[in-house]
Amino acid sequence: MNNIRKVFASILAVSTLTACGSSSSGTAAAASAAASASAASTAVAAASGDPIQIAIPDDPTNGGRAIKLLESAGLIEVDPAAGYAPETKDITKYLYNIEIVPQSADTLPQTLDDLGAATINGTYAIPAGLNPEKDGLIIEDQGEGGDNPYVNVIVARTADKDNETYKTIVAAFQTQYVADYILGKYENAFYPVFDYDADEAEQNKASVVEEVDSYESSEDGKTVVTVGVCGANNDQWKAVQKVLDDENAGIYIELVSFDSYDLPNDALNAGDIDLNSFQHKAYLANEVEAQGYEIEAIGDTLIAPLTLYSKKYSSLDDLKAAAGTAAE
Repeated sequence: MNNIRKVFASILAVSTLTACGSSSSGTAAAASAAASASAASTAVAAASGDPIQIAIPDDPTNGGRAIKLLESAGLIEVDPAAGYAPETKDITKYLYNIEIVPQSADTLPQTLDDLGAATINGTYAIPAGLNPEKDGLIIEDQGEGGDNPYVNVIVARTADKDNETYKTIVAAFQTQYVADYILGKYENAFYPVFDYDADEAEQNKASVVEEVDSYESSEDGKTVVTVGVCGANNDQWKAVQKVLDDENAGIYIELVSFDSYDLPNDALNAGDIDLNSFQHKAYLANEVEAQGYEIEAIGDTLIAPLTLYSKKYSSLDDLKAAAGTAAE
């Protein structure tokens, strides 16, 4: 990760997945963000021409994350009092002639051709063939693990947080073998946030990916644990399954895929699934507060860096030159 060209985002770390996308609890906030963005961009439109549109996710947590990334890129200034999750109303100055356009996170890759740029995380970038290191103008860096609000987590019902089977699953995920697979399979779109040896991963990742991708397990004679996921990038769970099988843990992971991003937490809270693994800490905290869910994180997994992509500009400097400075 050290060889990635980065602009460092200054983010207030607090204890709170990639969020897979907008939840029903974020609808009102998203509408407010869209209105604020329109008003703010109109106020700073440069006399030289129409502003360059930059899309950001419309859910509150990832929208704030995107605003911090644009701040770190030197495109805007943000009120520091807003912390790690600012809204468009917290933008104090547009340094370049840009318009921030909130839209649903899962639509960003499909609309990228029509935009000047868009902030997209690995959940949606990978299926669209986008790679942060190869294709990104800038990539955020928030550190790894600890209290980072954008670390993805495995989540259980609060009543089951000490379940020994679930603890075994978390331990299997947080192994060198799974780290090797994540780094080999997802090529800079996902990074493990638990302890691992980077040199060992570099040496072994290709063979581990080949081994896991051809691996088949069976639920026969095992305790089946259902794990809710969303998005198309969940093959790391095959690596977890192989670790469990190699340890004779007697546990079989059954992934349950959800098409709507406000459903996995509801299903977990209702007892329809055993665990879920689709969101970061900030998204989880927002859902728990808004919906009153009795669920909580039981283990860190990975981080999907938010990256600024463009089909029209080959670098951040090119984008800035095309936009021009904002009118005072």
